[in-house]
Amino acid sequence: MTDPISDYLTRLRNAIKANHKVVEIPASNLKREITKVLFDKGYILNYKFEEGPTPQGTIKIALKYNPETRESAITKLQRISTPGLRQYANTSSLPRVMNGLGVAIISTSRGVVTDKEARKLNVGGEVLCYVY
Repeated sequence: MTDPISDYLTRLRNAIKANHKVVEIPASNLKREITKVLFDKGYILNYKFEEGPTPQGTIKIALKYNPETRESAITKLQRISTPGLRQYANTSSLPRVMNGLGVAIISTSRGVVTDKEARKLNVGGEVLCYVY
């Protein structure tokens, strides 16, 4: 596999389209940090890091749905920076997703943060994905 972050987002996207409650994803340190950001921003219900037969373990993510309309909290997941074309942004050119309604997840020197937190920390980095 050449792009594990794209695989992570695709597994989430497919589970949402199939209305699954839980999705299981192979873990890595970057995927763990992205999962924490999604949980902090309220896009997923819960998560659990499990050790398993593989050395890296797995991440179990409980997806969040509206109880009345059964719509997911995540409308769209879009990969921005790919292995063939990296997308970097400095502090003055950090993206705003849907005029502030969504978040851009950015890998910075201070860890994986959202675009709003990167502005507060005054750091730039690689724009991994947009979530809204």
